[in-house]
Amino acid sequence: MWVEQRLLGLLGGQTAGYLAKGMRRNAKLRDLSDKDRKAADDCARYLVNHRKLLHYDRALREGLPIATGVIEGACRYLVRDRMAVPGKWSLAGAEAVLRLRALWTNDDFDAYWEFHLQREYERTHRSRYPGGRVPAPVGPPKPALRRVK
Repeated sequence: MWVEQRLLGLLGGQTAGYLAKGMRRNAKLRDLSDKDRKAADDCARYLVNHRKLLHYDRALREGLPIATGVIEGACRYLVRDRMAVPGKWSLAGAEAVLRLRALWTNDDFDAYWEFHLQREYERTHRSRYPGGRVPAPVGPPKPALRRVK
């Protein structure tokens, strides 16, 4: 019950620092031995060290997922299984697939793809011509021919 109350506090907007301070104070008031207090101290340290990432109340308000189950599942099945086979994937390839998967999951893929195509055009075409002026791939239209009898 005590842990559940702390979790609900974090989800409800209590700061990680506030919760960590309460955990340490509670452990001190209960006069726990160093050994028995270790779990509370470790948890409090985690909260303080990651306080910038623990704004679950904001994420919930914005409809964002706060659980890592989807990410862990993707890493376990998508990456680990393929990385286990020699020559199948490189670390850079795995990173690229996970980034694309995140773009797709967050409905940002279309915007990314437009950006990617623009950057590719800049890199492979525009940067190769003086002043960035790419000539038209087809010359100007030729005048229409007419049949003469």
